Amino acid sequence: MGRPSLIDSTEGIEKRLAILDAAASVFMNLGFSAASLDDISDAYGATKGIIYYYYRNKSALFFAVQRRAMELTREAIEPHALAGGSPAARLRGMAHDHTLLMMEHLAYLRVAAQGLELHLTGRTTASERAELEDILKLRAANEALYMRVIEEGVQSGDFRPMDPKLLVKPLLGALNWTSRWYHPRKNETAKDRERVADELAGFAVSALLPHPQ
Repeated sequence: MGRPSLIDSTEGIEKRLAILDAAASVFMNLGFSAASLDDISDAYGATKGIIYYYYRNKSALFFAVQRRAMELTREAIEPHALAGGSPAARLRGMAHDHTLLMMEHLAYLRVAAQGLELHLTGRTTASERAELEDILKLRAANEALYMRVIEEGVQSGDFRPMDPKLLVKPLLGALNWTSRWYHPRKNETAKDRERVADELAGFAVSALLPHPQ
């Protein structure tokens, strides 16, 4: 009885998230294959016993980091997707906060990309494929929020006539690529990141606007 209550307590949740933060950083820097639980426990600043208390092995941690990345993405975009206002304004808000998320939680989003690549290569066990399928469902649900807003924009005339299922792919590709090219700079400020997010959000929306006559 004691173990579940500790894990689900505020302290337990904070420890679990701190472990995930450390794991995300290690996986980002070393990759899944090269990273070890020793590396993660060193980054977290505790023994492996603490890690094992919350996660049964390295794979469980890897998938938990990816799941957290998808949850963070949904938290960033869903309020805009479901808000009032024009589809263009909502899409801009989604793209802005999505981009900002990638810069502020870079390790999580890079590990999410690692997981997607692992899925595409097919070099996985049956249990790993089941985990990856669950994460892909979360990814698809986030994509569906974008597609919903694009569909509404096409119907309202905010966006030019297009196939939302097709156009959502390059739009998300442009946004998600931020996790590949972005590197925090020395003395970078929150205002600097806001500027990048504004620029990319504007780019994402402008690609869907009606062509001038």
